[in-house]
Amino acid sequence: MNEWTSEETIIETPRLELHHICPLDLITLFEDPEDLSIYEGKPFTNPYRQLMDDKGPLHWRVPQVKENPRTNKWFVRWIALKESGEIIGSTSFHGVPDTFGMIEIGLGIQSQFHNQGFAKEALLGMWKWALNSPEVKTLRYTVSPTNAPSIAVIKRLGFTLVGQQIDEEDGPEDIYEMSREEFEKRFSQ
Repeated sequence: MNEWTSEETIIETPRLELHHICPLDLITLFEDPEDLSIYEGKPFTNPYRQLMDDKGPLHWRVPQVKENPRTNKWFVRWIALKESGEIIGSTSFHGVPDTFGMIEIGLGIQSQFHNQGFAKEALLGMWKWALNSPEVKTLRYTVSPTNAPSIAVIKRLGFTLVGQQIDEEDGPEDIYEMSREEFEKRFSQ
């Protein structure tokens, strides 16, 4: 395998598998979402058409991957139920860790799977995986100040509100962060 077709390992949580999307499949999903070949031979299905009808982060991630396919290790993963293999959402870091070791994450869960703890479970899985990289020092999550469910999740995890920013597409966002040390203290097993 090469850097265009290789996938990272599956991140497993108690109820979920977070399947990495290799660079070629990511580009195919973005450019031709009806090309179902990206699911062939895979242990998951996409009955809710995640990232097919609403591209989510793909219009940002695909140009980054085309420029440097090695950055893809930080990018889009399917959130699939272990029990059925159904994709119920996706998650992605916004980029590689910055020069200060900060890494920001985003995710989306299919609406009928809200309020069941899947967002929290996926976030914890992704952050634990990211901390295998010693350059990661700060975990960041940004959210609209009107998105009460996401704010509740991030506060329950113990993240601290550190400021606000204006996203050119989404408008005002609250910035929540937690240091590597604090995360490891709270969530190491």
